[in-house]
Amino acid sequence: MKGVISGLLSICLLASFSIPKADAAEKAKEKIKLAEQSHSAILMEQDSGSVLFEKNSHEKLPPASMTKIMTMILIMEAIDKGKISWNDKIRVSEYAASMGGSQIFLEPGEEMRVEDMVKGIAIGSANDASVAMAEHIAGSVDSFVNRMNDKAKELGLNDTFFKNPTGLPAAGHYTSAHDMAIMGKELLKHEEVTKFTGLYEDYLREETEKKFWLVNTNRLVKFYPGVDGLKTGFTNEAKYCLTATANKNGMRVIAVVMGAPSPKDRNAQVTSMLDYAFTQFSTKKLYARHEIVKEVKVQKAEKPKLPVVTSEHISLLLKKGETAKKVKTEVNVDKDLKLPVKKGQQIGSLKIYNGNKLITESPVLASETVKKASWWKLFKRTAGQMSKSS
Repeated sequence: MKGVISGLLSICLLASFSIPKADAAEKAKEKIKLAEQSHSAILMEQDSGSVLFEKNSHEKLPPASMTKIMTMILIMEAIDKGKISWNDKIRVSEYAASMGGSQIFLEPGEEMRVEDMVKGIAIGSANDASVAMAEHIAGSVDSFVNRMNDKAKELGLNDTFFKNPTGLPAAGHYTSAHDMAIMGKELLKHEEVTKFTGLYEDYLREETEKKFWLVNTNRLVKFYPGVDGLKTGFTNEAKYCLTATANKNGMRVIAVVMGAPSPKDRNAQVTSMLDYAFTQFSTKKLYARHEIVKEVKVQKAEKPKLPVVTSEHISLLLKKGETAKKVKTEVNVDKDLKLPVKKGQQIGSLKIYNGNKLITESPVLASETVKKASWWKLFKRTAGQMSKSS
């Protein structure tokens, strides 16, 4: 029935896919020893959000410059919403230029394009660029930090609170390995970000006398095939931290290590986690991001049907050698949608089941903005329906 809000899709096509048993990841986590030289860690498959390994993953710890993952999330959202563009020039305040630690040596009054600012943040972990972008997007650093914490709440990050957009030491500034993985998952929805985080080296101010060489603080970008992000961190308090992501054979995973004693230990532990993921698991893509999964009727709308799309890539996680039966997909759309419905607005969810067990749930979005129809259009539509029925 067309008016039914939930529907089952592609059961026959999905029935042959292999997926892990319900407790496969849990059993694997019990048997494997990883990240022994770190305070906390987590290994997550991106599309499904399945945790393949974790250690003290909800312990609240200082994230150092991994904080900038949230900073980049808000930058990418501002670009997606058209509030800023890649070519906008950002004027640097005295406060932004005064930032210590990792920086690209911005000067007060200097203007730099958004694209170059993001490059400085993603590759060089630039504190001055992070503050300059925060001030430009939100008007002040404090307002931007409030947005960071609002976004953390929206993502359900219960172990996280931010005091600044840089990760410089501040009392009460903390997160967890679990929350960092979720932030990494969110940032990776903006696929273009990896063209920055995946660069090992690049230049700023290349056509000037102040040419500046950037080298990625994440050395795995160069030395581990498939790694294209995301962010390192270090302070004396936090020790050596890294949220890394790698993509091999269509499967993307996120590995987080916090509190490692040295860069060598940090990189070795992340490497072992990535090796484990790619040798023990694989994924089967079900849907691409923004793929249409359903069309729904919206009462009194100017368009009779609204295409519903996915908010992210959706995959089945496979434990090698295991199979499953009766995999099915269900799309649930909110009843009585209130007009106008805005493009990108969450209007329901997509669920993947293995038998009766829920494997994955992901938001679905409106593919376009739909406004309320005029009275004249509603009148003509009603008249047309009446003529067809007579």
